[in-house]
Amino acid sequence: MEPADGGLMIVTATEILLALASGGLIGIVLGLVGGGGSILAVPLLIYVVGIGSTHAAIGTAAVAVAANAAASLGGHARAGMVKWPCALVFAVAGVVGAAIGAEIGKTVGGTRLLMLFGLLMIGVGLSMLLKRRREEDPGVRLSRTTAAVLLPRLVPMGLGVGLAAGFFGIGGGFLIVPALIAATAMPLVYAVGTSLVVVTALGLTTATSYAVSGHVDWPLTALLIAGGAGGAIVGIRLGQRLAAHKMLFERAFAALVVAVGIYIATVAA
Repeated sequence: MEPADGGLMIVTATEILLALASGGLIGIVLGLVGGGGSILAVPLLIYVVGIGSTHAAIGTAAVAVAANAAASLGGHARAGMVKWPCALVFAVAGVVGAAIGAEIGKTVGGTRLLMLFGLLMIGVGLSMLLKRRREEDPGVRLSRTTAAVLLPRLVPMGLGVGLAAGFFGIGGGFLIVPALIAATAMPLVYAVGTSLVVVTALGLTTATSYAVSGHVDWPLTALLIAGGAGGAIVGIRLGQRLAAHKMLFERAFAALVVAVGIYIATVAA
């Protein structure tokens, strides 16, 4: 049974389990790599859970991804894996970019948006596979001393990622992590934790817009968040274990970005 806006009215145990499982998968991805939740969430809601409206799927996913990113953020913050000043500057620039990008994105067809995003992801993933030209800096931090160097990198990159996130209607985690690494040379494990601040901010921006328009299925959102809370714990623990195999983790992450990009571009073509 579906409500008027095309959302899904949860009425069976199977639908409840599917919603919880989908939320769990979103939480694992967010906890493990700091992004990708929004890319997974919409197809999961449409093809697995059975929500009947693309707009309702996007709005519901945005709320759930923002909440699950915030839950994952708590674990990373307690572990000391968040560079807060860098995160806040990137997030503020990202929110401004997302607001602008959303307005531009409304003028472009959905199929073309997906294809362009898939191509963008392929490019980002391939760039991550290239050998870095500089060493990692685990102690990097934004301060009065480093502001002259870091701000000219963080602000434009945050704005650019925000534009892409708003334009494509996504959380932008797959773009945020490599952008943070490129801007600051922070190790991947810090970039993942720091990116969750930005994913939460961008997700809330999108979620607010869709909620005001009535495109959020709140009971389904609650189930996704509940499943995501458990998934986030699993994802964070997996990330901590994989930190000992940094090179393998980075290459697997880059390969996943490329694979998802190829899939999206192929389906949208």
